[in-house]
Amino acid sequence: MPGISRFVLGLVGLLCFGVPVRAATPSELYQAQTIVTGTGDENRQIGFKDCLDKVLVKVSGDQRVTQKAEMLALREKAADFVESFRYHDRLEGIPVHDEQGTHDRPHDLTCLYKPAVVDKLLAQLGSRPWVGERPPIAVFMTAEQGARHFLLTQDEQRGDAMRESFASAAGPLLMRVTFPRTGQLGGVDEKALSGADITKLDRLAKKAGAARALAGSIVWSDKELGWIADWWLADRGKIYRWQVRGVSFDEAFRVAIRGAAQILSGHGQP
Repeated sequence: MPGISRFVLGLVGLLCFGVPVRAATPSELYQAQTIVTGTGDENRQIGFKDCLDKVLVKVSGDQRVTQKAEMLALREKAADFVESFRYHDRLEGIPVHDEQGTHDRPHDLTCLYKPAVVDKLLAQLGSRPWVGERPPIAVFMTAEQGARHFLLTQDEQRGDAMRESFASAAGPLLMRVTFPRTGQLGGVDEKALSGADITKLDRLAKKAGAARALAGSIVWSDKELGWIADWWLADRGKIYRWQVRGVSFDEAFRVAIRGAAQILSGHGQP
């Protein structure tokens, strides 16, 4: 499947069947990856800036940290914070077939950082690392597109692409998602989900091998030329709700995961 790494494909298989995933190591947490053109210095510097944004968000869970005014100056020094980096040719094994050569081929640029460096940057930005194991999340979601509608469960065949998309959204933040089987819904159906008690969903999530429930719905809108997605999650005695409109379902799920990370990391409302 184009654009999905072998790692993500393997992760999808683990997540969809609720198999436990080990906690991330510091080397996994304190690294970031982006796509650049070739291996020249100009594009490498652009990649360093993108990786800096990504590692700060990954380590903290704070989706707002890169919006701080101080980030403008930090991005200009992004190369100074990288401990080491490596490239992987995304067209590896495919011979060069034009006059441009390898310097124009797309590469994965992976940047590795020292934890102390990233933690210090987060402190300067008024944020902090998200310490401890990240709780696995069970997704309870309805999807509606015209006459087509269903509850996204582990055994719902119409949801194959959506489950894979959720796993892809979770990967960059080292989040873990699973989906309940139809028999694990405890009587919650499509109509009941929007009014379901989140504490009940949390109990069902634990039966599905997760720690917390992420509930939501996505509805296709011709007017918005995309999906309208609503999400809700409970944490520390408070129910958080957030929404995105007129997006692809890939982006809707990225918004869901980013919002969950924002809440569970203790950084407040998405």
